Parts: sequence; structure tokens; C-alpha cells
Amino acid sequence: MFIFWIKEALKIFGRAKSSFLLSLISLSISILLISASFYSIFFSHQIENKIKEKFIINIFLNDSLSVNSTATLRQELENKKYSASIDYFSKEKAAEIFIRQTGEDFRKMLDYNPIPASIALKLKVEYVDHDSIQIIKTELENFTGVDDIVFEHETLEKLVSTLKGLQNYIFIITIILILVSVYITYSTIRLVITLKHDELEAMKLVGAKLTTIKMPIILNELLTGLLASLISFLLIKTLLFSISADSLPYFYKPSDNMLLLILIIGPAISLIVSIIVLRKITLKI
Repeated sequence: MFIFWIKEALKIFGRAKSSFLLSLISLSISILLISASFYSIFFSHQIENKIKEKFIINIFLNDSLSVNSTATLRQELENKKYSASIDYFSKEKAAEIFIRQTGEDFRKMLDYNPIPASIALKLKVEYVDHDSIQIIKTELENFTGVDDIVFEHETLEKLVSTLKGLQNYIFIITIILILVSVYITYSTIRLVITLKHDELEAMKLVGAKLTTIKMPIILNELLTGLLASLISFLLIKTLLFSISADSLPYFYKPSDNMLLLILIIGPAISLIVSIIVLRKITLKI
């Protein structure tokens, strides 16, 4: 029976060549655009994470804090669940950095070092948001020996907000593209059903089962969807291969799961739409 379904599915290609080619081309383009939308969302998420990974809270320490107290504070910060890493800058190291960055040597005018020791605290990505940062700031202010806490949260919020707004637009575009793909598949199946109307009616008269009537059409659409996905997959793989390793950082490259998703999109759309459209076909004459 399965072989019969396959043969009938292949016959549909011959009966509706123009609609098959139109559906294949349109679905391939739609899958490419959907894939590009998914990658854009992935890409923006990666950029957002990279921005958040660079976010630092600068903790300035009181000069009266002893070496042991400083070591204890550093250990406590390292053990915090929100801590990704910490860097300690002694007064001497902080002074060197200040002089190197500003070009001004205060030691020519002052006989002491006014630059405090500090700790640069990097947060884990999942804690880099407005509410979490405010909670962490309040907690840090209660640590003994902490004089001041400085961070540039407004700049981070603007960048992240812009990226999230972009992600929302891309998500809307992706939904539209999926709906277009569904409509193309729907129109193709309706055309196939119209072309096979007399044949379907004849099959009903001879007592054919619904599976015998529907399965060839479903398999035909599955094959079309799979072929469209393969074409899109090969085009994307060719594009990625043509891009040099230096042009695309490793963390911006699509994962294998994302590439696998491309192979699934076409058949998934075809299968779902086929089942929905063919529900209207009954054995009633």
C-alpha cells in the first residue's frame, strides 16, 4: 500500500508541474527568509549576551580596609551566585592605570596616592538586568569597607532595549513569512485537489478508503516541503562555506540544531497544512 501511495504522490508532480515548480520555488524562498529571520534573532541574542558579558560593577574600597579584610571580601564576592569573575586592583595598580589612561601623573603634585583600591565585578549574564543590578548594588553597599559603587547601567539598558525592539520586529516578520508559506502550501493543495476531483470521486465510488485518497497528496506535499528545505539548506551551507572563518566569529555561527531546523521547516509546514486542508475530504458522494 505504501508503494502505491508513493507512486500516486509522484504522479501528482507530473499532473501539476507548473504548480509544483511555483510551490517549490516559493516555499524555498520562504524557508530561506524564515531561516534568515531565525538567525537574526539568534544573532541579536548573541550580541546581547556579549554586551552583558562586558558589564562591570566597579567597587571602590576604603583605604582603611586591611589586607586580610580585603582578601575576605574578594572571597565572598567570588562565592556569590551572581559573580562571573572579579579583578582586584590595588591602590598602586589603580594609580598606574589612571596615569596610563589619562597621561596625568598626580605624583608630581601630591605626595600620596588618592586613587582607591577597587574590585571589578563581572556579573553572570542572567543577572544583568535593571532589577537584579539594583538588588546586587544594595547588597554590595552593605559590605564593610565598600566606599562607592559605580557602573554604567543606562548605556547597557539602551543597547539591550534597542536589541529587544529589533528582536520583536524580526519575530513579527518571521510570523508573516510562516503565514505566507502556509498560504502557498494551502493554495497548492487546493489546486491538486481540484485537478484530481474526478479521480477522487471515482475512488469514492469504488469504495476506496480515506487513507488511500489522502495519503498520496500528503506524501506529495511532504516531498515538496523536504525538497524545498534541502534546496534552502544547501544554499545556506554554500553561503556559510564561502564566508571565511575570520569574517564570522565562532559565537555568531548558526548551531547544528539551527541548520537541522531548516530541514524540518518545509516538511512540517506541508504536513500540517495538508492534514488541515484534507480534513474537508469525506467519503460522501
